[in-house]
Amino acid sequence: MLEVKNLHAYYGKSHIIQGVDMHINKGEIVSLLGRNGVGRSTTCKALMGLVPPQGEILFKGRDIAGLSTHKIARLGVGYVPEDRQVFPGLTTRQNLELGMQGARQEGGWTIQDAYELFPRLEERADTPAEVLSGGEQQMLSMCRTLLGNPEFIMIDEPTEGLAPFIVEQVGDFLLEVANRGVAILLVEQKLDIALRISQRLYVMGQGRMVFEGNVDELQAHPEVRKEWLEV
Repeated sequence: MLEVKNLHAYYGKSHIIQGVDMHINKGEIVSLLGRNGVGRSTTCKALMGLVPPQGEILFKGRDIAGLSTHKIARLGVGYVPEDRQVFPGLTTRQNLELGMQGARQEGGWTIQDAYELFPRLEERADTPAEVLSGGEQQMLSMCRTLLGNPEFIMIDEPTEGLAPFIVEQVGDFLLEVANRGVAILLVEQKLDIALRISQRLYVMGQGRMVFEGNVDELQAHPEVRKEWLEV
């Protein structure tokens, strides 16, 4: 689904991403772990064309490096940023409608799907997004992105600041999304959710990948957690 080869990205003269390689298969949940400031969010932005990338970014065999963000989105790539970016003056339903493609794919995601996954969104359908709780805004942002029917979606810190029961809901939601064939790159700091739902994990440190493996392999390398993940 996605293969990244020798990815580099800069902010001005600052070399943030330094030769990253990674791959994600269809329907797979892959977590990108690491401390704040190591380049995880920049990796997502480079893949989405929001930061100029250098290197190869192959999506379904096509090199999308250098394409504009809207073209990447139309090819089937979705992105849920850390700050959620809901439209505050629009209602929950209106935010969801903005995420829908002009011509809905058969079997694609619908607003009713969003309501079934997160019933609270239906209860708050006519409520302006600006008065939703942080958890509700996160649900809204993720569901709005899914209504564009992406085949691959990047989700940046979806559980930040959320209550534990909402974190559980987010995890279950991501499992359901993956079960429907969508590949997921999850940027996360909470190890519990990453270890619960991920098939594979990458650990990033100082702009490079310092570990790749499955949950058992990470558990077998406590030195990786100590050096690159623990505060």
